[in-house]
Amino acid sequence: MNKPVAGSIASGLVERAKALAPLITAEADEIEQTRRLTPKVVSALIENGLYRSLLPKNIGGFESPPMVFMEMLEEIAKADASTAWCVGQCSVVAMTAAYLDADVAHQVFDKPDDIMAWGAIAHAVQAVPGGYTISARWDFASGSRQANWLGAHVQVLEADGKTRMRPNGTPEILTIVFPMSSATMHDMWNVIGLCGTGTDSYSVENLFVPENFAALRDDFSELREKGPLYGITTYSMFGLGFGAVALGVARATLDAAIDLARKKHSVGIAAMKDNSAVQGLIGRTEAKLRAARAYHFSTASEAWQEILSTGRLSEQCRAAIRLSATYTIHQAAEIVDTAYHMAGATAVFKSNPFERRFRDMHAIAQQIQARDNHFEDVGKMILTNSVIPRGPTM
Repeated sequence: MNKPVAGSIASGLVERAKALAPLITAEADEIEQTRRLTPKVVSALIENGLYRSLLPKNIGGFESPPMVFMEMLEEIAKADASTAWCVGQCSVVAMTAAYLDADVAHQVFDKPDDIMAWGAIAHAVQAVPGGYTISARWDFASGSRQANWLGAHVQVLEADGKTRMRPNGTPEILTIVFPMSSATMHDMWNVIGLCGTGTDSYSVENLFVPENFAALRDDFSELREKGPLYGITTYSMFGLGFGAVALGVARATLDAAIDLARKKHSVGIAAMKDNSAVQGLIGRTEAKLRAARAYHFSTASEAWQEILSTGRLSEQCRAAIRLSATYTIHQAAEIVDTAYHMAGATAVFKSNPFERRFRDMHAIAQQIQARDNHFEDVGKMILTNSVIPRGPTM
């Protein structure tokens, strides 16, 4: 397929994702076994521009509306959740380009195969003349095995040893970026689900980071790019994207259960497709999936319309995204559970399309965007008009 061109119609990314589904499906077993996306899959993703959906247009990205990004991930997730997770993670990470110095942003993201990954917030850099120094290790770097750049979210220690603070009294969180060659990777990702994401750890020793290779990501006063996409924080975009991944896994699992029900017969028992209990369960589960998808995508659409009108998300709309992402992931997990149990003993065999999706879905449900306390945060906001926390920087 043709390589993307800056300014191409972003919706074409969804069609590209659909076209790549057979390849990703064929490579899924190897992705699971090696705990990495295969070279064939990575090359196809790069060639078709799927890592660049949220990158600024002036660096060869698409600046896709959130709904396009979400539908693209949903289609990939139907084929393999780990692949979708990596694409989603690295795509949101690329939004950092909107905050970086322009020359640095081009240096990091100019080439089609330029991919950046990062881990969870941890540690502090020491401010020194011209930049920062740090020795540290970070975990949970999804997509890092395809990346050639890494980022890290850190506090800042001034020359006098004091922590640099924001005007609101909280520590300033800086995102630093550096070449993959500056870090040591640690193979740590031995898990039950999303095995192929290669969500490993990385460390640096006495690394110097020039001042212009750092950004106050998600601080709108520091935005260099003015496109409407960048009125959404990366944390909110992670929620929209990972909710879409969950929907893709749920859709594929339920479709597999429907296909099984059409074919499966047991001795002395009516065919599954003729069983009224199975018919009713499929009907209710299908309704649950369609409702969750409609809710999540309509929330994204409303947020996008607000940004196009005002340039920024209101606190109410940001809370709506938080609620939608959390609820959608929880609903998707219930749908996968239903489909898995409906399949009976068939579901436990690795040769059938249930076992891995069951594990992947429950790995998704364990991560930050699915935390139960998000319901409490939004409920508190509804009752007291408070502002929900911005959330961890991931």
